[in-house]
Amino acid sequence: MTGDHYFTPTPGSAARPREIAFSAGGREYALASSTGVFSADRLDPGTAVLLRKAPLPGDDATGTFLDIGCGYGPITSVLAVGAPRVRVVAVDVNERARALAEQNMATLGVADRVVVAAPDDVDPALRFDQIWSNPPIHVGKAELHDLLLHWLPRLTPDGTAWLVVARHLGSDSLADWLGGQGFPTVKHASQKGFRVLRVAAASR
Repeated sequence: MTGDHYFTPTPGSAARPREIAFSAGGREYALASSTGVFSADRLDPGTAVLLRKAPLPGDDATGTFLDIGCGYGPITSVLAVGAPRVRVVAVDVNERARALAEQNMATLGVADRVVVAAPDDVDPALRFDQIWSNPPIHVGKAELHDLLLHWLPRLTPDGTAWLVVARHLGSDSLADWLGGQGFPTVKHASQKGFRVLRVAAASR
């Protein structure tokens, strides 16, 4: 694919700021967004399903969580605000998205517990108790598989990943593929054409 996409490291389009308002976990959020990032004009429907159907962590949650493809930070925001004892690592290849995510975490008062980084800047020794993602399906199957095989092995032994994928874009075949790679995967919930997958750490 060519051109300026949400997975372009440096968007070429002029930044046009906007605000995205949504609710999740009984709280209201208003996040800064802009052109050149994923779902710049609204909370992505798949992300909305993930935040509605996957079990959001609460006050008792601890550990280190990962948001793959954080964009301007809607999933990271919900995780960090709803689980005040959790540390979140938010990764995205898009530098404009990372800047917006950092801005939003500062606005929400959770920047001390959130690290926003390019994927290659994350300590390779770091392990994650939970991974959350609305993964970038449109990068192509091979790149998507490489991305998941980069991060999923970094789950802690009891860790869980929560992914949302549109059914017409291959959620069920992805679930089968993940199982074949040694990551036990369950179709946890479905809504509005999306499937939420629960992925367990591979047995060692």
